[in-house]
Amino acid sequence: MSSNGCMPPTLDYPIEAEPKTGDGSAIEVAPGVLWFRMPLFASLPWINVWAIKEEGGWTIVDTGLKSPKTIGAWQAAFSGALGGAPVLRVLVTHMHPDHCGMAGWIAERFKAPLWMSRLEYLSCRLMAADTGRKAPDDGVEFYRAAGWDDPAISRYKAIFGSFGEMIYPLPASYRRLSDGDTLRLGAREWIVVVGSGHSPEHACLYCPELKLLISGDQVLPRISSNVSVHPTEPDADPLSDWLRSLAMIIRRIPDDVLVLPAHNSPFKGLHARVGELIESHQRGLERLESLLAEPKRAVEVFGALFARPITAELLGMATGEAIAHLNYLSGSGRAVREADGAGIWRWRKSASRPISSPTDSL
Repeated sequence: MSSNGCMPPTLDYPIEAEPKTGDGSAIEVAPGVLWFRMPLFASLPWINVWAIKEEGGWTIVDTGLKSPKTIGAWQAAFSGALGGAPVLRVLVTHMHPDHCGMAGWIAERFKAPLWMSRLEYLSCRLMAADTGRKAPDDGVEFYRAAGWDDPAISRYKAIFGSFGEMIYPLPASYRRLSDGDTLRLGAREWIVVVGSGHSPEHACLYCPELKLLISGDQVLPRISSNVSVHPTEPDADPLSDWLRSLAMIIRRIPDDVLVLPAHNSPFKGLHARVGELIESHQRGLERLESLLAEPKRAVEVFGALFARPITAELLGMATGEAIAHLNYLSGSGRAVREADGAGIWRWRKSASRPISSPTDSL
């Protein structure tokens, strides 16, 4: 979800051709690295996935959402650009269904191991276990405290547990990806670079020889990844994690890489884009802090953070991201959260702003 006022810098998109969605065709972005697009939703019609050539087969990086359309798209890819060669491993950047939804299906089809970071794998298994369960009281209380009305709460109850319906069951075992790991994929080495904030332990892949960064959702060229607080950890501060992760990428990844993002198109200009993402969140925090001169519920601060209207479909993401920004301000002493007699949270600006906040040095 893009923050209000987030205007991406001028970036270079050097690959003019783009793959068609779901027809089995691909674009080679570097020697032995193929770019596919898998179908998603009407509002976000496709996700980029990648295939890296290995001796005797392929490594697949990210897989798309579980759906009949995606199954058909992968079948076309196997017989099309992948030339009938087997998948030797499935590597998933993070646990969101558009990335891991078909991982179990591909792994089962080819008897290929699944590679994920530990927190992504375990979080995915945990969320899938909620399938068919009723919405927990803690979740209802969380969203009521944020300012949701009865229709919004009813919608939350109706869709709770749908995560597992969007993914094919993951294998019962996996191979762990950790920050700093070096993987030999085909003829080249790829370094695992882990960030957090958008998801618990998001794994990017950096190939120094090819000057490529498979960034997943960690860096996107035209939109800003959602950074949310969820009912399972209501006092979390994922925005601090996100900003530190972005700053880490500038330190560890050279600016001359071609970035292969999960959404939009491959681009150059990594450091400029990361800098803009950091600045955009900092500007949003400043706007939010000013708004809190009068106490506000989470649902009352959307205008300070988002440029577009928040529909019922976007309410969960917007509320989670608003609370992430509010918790950041609370954690840095710039705001105070108070609950009224009905348990509704309101945040107000702190009477004395601290000299520095956790990410002032970014």
